[in-house]
Amino acid sequence: MNSIRSTLATVWRIAIPYFRSDDKWAGRILLASVIAIELAVVAIDVLLNQWRNRFYNALQERNWDNFVHEIIYFSVIVTIFIAIAVYQLYLNQWLQIRWRNWMTARYLGDWLHDANHYRMQLEGDPADNPDQRITDDVKLFVDRTLNIALGLLNSVVTLVSFVVILWGLSEAAPLHLFGSELAIPGYLVWSALIYAIFGTWLTHVIGWPLVNLDFKQQQYEADFRFNLVRVRENSEQIALLHGEPAERQRLMSKFSLVVGNWIDIMNRTKKITAFTASYAQASQIFPYILVAPAYFANKTQLGGMMQAGSAFLSVQGALSFFVSAYRSLAEWRAVVARLEGFEASIAHAAAMTTHNGTIAIKPATGKAIELSDLLLQLPNGKPLVAANDFSLKAGERTLLTGPSGSGKSTLFRAIAGIWPFGKGAVSIPANASLMMLPQRPYFPVGTLSGAITYPAKEGSYDAKHLAEVLTAVGIPALATRLDEQEHWNRMLSLGEQQRLGVARALLHAPQYLFLDEATASLDEPSEAALYKLIAERLPDTTVISIGHRNTLAAFHQRQIALKRSGEQFTIADAETAKTQ
Repeated sequence: MNSIRSTLATVWRIAIPYFRSDDKWAGRILLASVIAIELAVVAIDVLLNQWRNRFYNALQERNWDNFVHEIIYFSVIVTIFIAIAVYQLYLNQWLQIRWRNWMTARYLGDWLHDANHYRMQLEGDPADNPDQRITDDVKLFVDRTLNIALGLLNSVVTLVSFVVILWGLSEAAPLHLFGSELAIPGYLVWSALIYAIFGTWLTHVIGWPLVNLDFKQQQYEADFRFNLVRVRENSEQIALLHGEPAERQRLMSKFSLVVGNWIDIMNRTKKITAFTASYAQASQIFPYILVAPAYFANKTQLGGMMQAGSAFLSVQGALSFFVSAYRSLAEWRAVVARLEGFEASIAHAAAMTTHNGTIAIKPATGKAIELSDLLLQLPNGKPLVAANDFSLKAGERTLLTGPSGSGKSTLFRAIAGIWPFGKGAVSIPANASLMMLPQRPYFPVGTLSGAITYPAKEGSYDAKHLAEVLTAVGIPALATRLDEQEHWNRMLSLGEQQRLGVARALLHAPQYLFLDEATASLDEPSEAALYKLIAERLPDTTVISIGHRNTLAAFHQRQIALKRSGEQFTIADAETAKTQ
């Protein structure tokens, strides 16, 4: 019961924000309409149950007029049922897509907010495969929540509606055993209750492992798909290394987990299907076995017997909701657990920027970026870089050097505000614009013009300006391809990508430009040309570079280095570092 209450509380917490959102009135109206139609369906079931009594009595009595009347009545009721069933499905699907649209936008916003997605990866991201959680899990949550909730509503209303009918029929067709009449009030109701309790208990005993198996199946499927995407994105490196056999073995190892867990699901599903199918088939004949003695004893007519059988099946079906829906419930609970874990992971990543012991980003009083009592740490808590009372002066071009693994890129990440591990403060001038260019720049899949102007909206710069910048950075051949849709990180060489990254910086003209080996794949003359271009086009931009080539010193006014001091590295001006 604690587990059920916990799951329902989680479902409520995930589901209810939509019905309080900006789209709440559309959602509420659609939900109310779907519920109203569901109640109408139950009402029609009640009318059809009463119709069975009259129809089979007309057959037994060979009453032609009543027979024709009941056929017409049935046709009208069924026509109404078909019409509302069509609109029930239509409105249900409409509600699903609106609800899913809102949840997707919400999760995307939370996941991508303030580098949460990056911090989740740094922590090892216990909420694996966020792409699957935002796509498949959200879709399944909306679908299963609506269908299960409406199914439960239908069962409750059906139970209330038919228990009264079945109780009355228990009196009209009293229980007969061995030729004797037994006065047991509502015996058909009690029989349905006992039958359903037994079926529900046994279904749970057989099927409860499906919850964990479904959770694992979704995880394994997503992990396999993710690794396939990784192979596609790194196909060139794999081909150069002739790594296809290794990749095939690794991928088949991942897929073997999918297959093994699926076989476990098959075996468990076979057991639960064998029981539920037997249970469902037995329920078709069980009520007639109970009522048949009264019918053959002339205590009830054929219509009463058929109505009692139909009412019994309705009550038993309502009480056996968890039996018939157990497979969906197991899958639904696994989806709820995955979304709950995803939300918790996002919340934890967001909290990393606010709790004590993290790096504070503050507004600077002057025009320089200042580092105060800054200590950068690795995710395991090991100290990496220390900097105190250190500043990057506005308008100055600074070159940062140091051995590999000394934390140069991590220092850039801390200044950008995305590295949470450590303490101290980074002060940045108010409203200052910063741009980080890594060694391998990112370009979204789309048009070349959109790739260059990212993260600004496509169309922020005219085509003539874009073509001129592409020519300036040494890739004039791309100037005629601005409207082409491509995966540019795959289409272009790393050198071309780095030139394109510099073009992006020239367009945005940030006040502070951080180059993290952003020209390392170019030859020295090309690198020198780009640095001269940056100096010419962005004379007021503060440039901070990470690099290993000695030739870079000529393009910077100041050189600083990371030097080892005990377990960590410290920042010092290069001349000071040399004398120590």
